[in-house]
Amino acid sequence: MLIVAGLVVAFVLVLIFADRKTRNCRWREDRTKDNAEGRAFICMACGARTHTASGKPPRRCMAGAKTL
Repeated sequence: MLIVAGLVVAFVLVLIFADRKTRNCRWREDRTKDNAEGRAFICMACGARTHTASGKPPRRCMAGAKTL
């Protein structure tokens, strides 16, 4: 019974922490395209390109934004 309860808790944690907005995105930093807007990133899955002021990869999919 303890094993079943542990599996249920693990499943719930995966559901809570799995970010569906960026599940398929694999962001790579492209420092050659950095500018005043911030750090440049390119998604290797969909080809989206974007800049972030924080220097961290975007937290959501930018599939519609394919221009840098």
